[in-house]
Amino acid sequence: MDVPADAAELRAALMDLNRPARAGAAVAPPLPLENLGDPEVRREHGVRYAYATGAMANGIASVELVEAGAKAGLLSFFGAAGLSLDRVENAIDRLRDALGAAPHGFNLIHSPNEPALEAALAELYLRRGVKLVEASAFMGLTPAIVRYRLSGLRRGTDGRVEAPNKVVAKVSRAEVAEKFLSPAPEALRRELASSGLISDEEAALGAEIPMAQDVTVEADSGGHTDNRPLVSLLPAIIDLRDRLQAKFRFAAAPRVGAAGGIATPASAAAAYMMGAAYVLTGSVNQACVESGSSDAVRRLLAAAGQADVAMAPAADMFELGVKVQILKRGTMFAMRAAKLYEVYRAYDSIEALPAAVRQALERDLFRESLDVSWEKTRAFFLARDPAQIERAEKDPKHKLALVFRSYLGQASRWANAGVADRTLDYQIWCGPAMGAFNEWAQGSFLAAPENRRVALVAKNILYGAAVLTRAYFLRAQGVVVPSEAVRVEPLPSEALDLQLN
Repeated sequence: MDVPADAAELRAALMDLNRPARAGAAVAPPLPLENLGDPEVRREHGVRYAYATGAMANGIASVELVEAGAKAGLLSFFGAAGLSLDRVENAIDRLRDALGAAPHGFNLIHSPNEPALEAALAELYLRRGVKLVEASAFMGLTPAIVRYRLSGLRRGTDGRVEAPNKVVAKVSRAEVAEKFLSPAPEALRRELASSGLISDEEAALGAEIPMAQDVTVEADSGGHTDNRPLVSLLPAIIDLRDRLQAKFRFAAAPRVGAAGGIATPASAAAAYMMGAAYVLTGSVNQACVESGSSDAVRRLLAAAGQADVAMAPAADMFELGVKVQILKRGTMFAMRAAKLYEVYRAYDSIEALPAAVRQALERDLFRESLDVSWEKTRAFFLARDPAQIERAEKDPKHKLALVFRSYLGQASRWANAGVADRTLDYQIWCGPAMGAFNEWAQGSFLAAPENRRVALVAKNILYGAAVLTRAYFLRAQGVVVPSEAVRVEPLPSEALDLQLN
């Protein structure tokens, strides 16, 4: 029989996470924030919470953001994608100085158009002893990510394979998840060993471990995404993990976390309840003061609604037609980027562009002649990846793609730098979660962009998720929980500490 509950009393009881919440004979046990998610995540990574901040590219997931997250007990990743090797190495040095051995990681993004750059970044991580990477945007396994994972494998005294290099793989498709939840293919292991990039022993031991000990299911997110709903995708990948674990019988089963749409207590609680070992946030962190973005972008993000997003061509996978999710409110980037891809599909070279098309691009997007843009693009790639220029000089369509990609790449940097006369061209990676966060924060101190700090946002989301989870425990015992009893509003730091201590 349903048990009614006094809303005010029940609300006070649910919000005190350190004591049982009672309603008649029903009891919701204490639920510290540390108990959300899989305890193995906290143990293996040495963090306090099963909560991660993702590696938003171009340093949006900045040194400052990673430092703040790590010091708060979160698993935080630096956004290395799109940065030069020198900048990434500088970030390694700065974070080691600031954090010492405190857990933190770096991004290794798949670069299908620049495999040499992907390999060089993996080499840098191995040379500098980076022990944790977030692998993102992979469509399959590459020599770079396999080499990173297998380097240093050894047999422990207990007979288990010890893997010093940990991989958290972000996936949105079952076929990609399967590759990371399985051992590296024998042919690829043999190829790396024969080329001397790993030892024969490392190649052999690679058959006994999954490519990633953690796989993050990326649902409808900012940046690279397939826009899939988490409620459908997460259970499917967890089931896939279980089938593969039964097949391979790894000493430790890989864990599955959740990302995409995580920005409120309700979304985090739902992910944990569906079996997510951890949650990972992205868009909401870009809106925090520690991010490598600009105040102008933070203001735009703070005004975003759930529908204020769109898909647009991705700079790093432009020729493949891959898209990223971005903020459309306040910018024209989505429309302009789509126009570039339309023109790229229709013409085979810069010289083939009709005069009217070329003039419009030069006037509205590039603000200079395409010949000047090419010279700048050429200089950029000569320093970054000379193979791209060699190819472009033989293939006019690739030259066209590089010039168009230069606009897409600069659009993100203009946003990060807050270039005032380029506001309409800002490329701001953003998912619907940003709008959901704004709706939750409306009327609270977190409505103001200057008050959003990554650790405070994370703890408020975790706190609210714990309150909602305890309310679910009571509902499962027949208690009618009034909606006003589970209204969890963002709390300032001092008030939140009082609730948690």
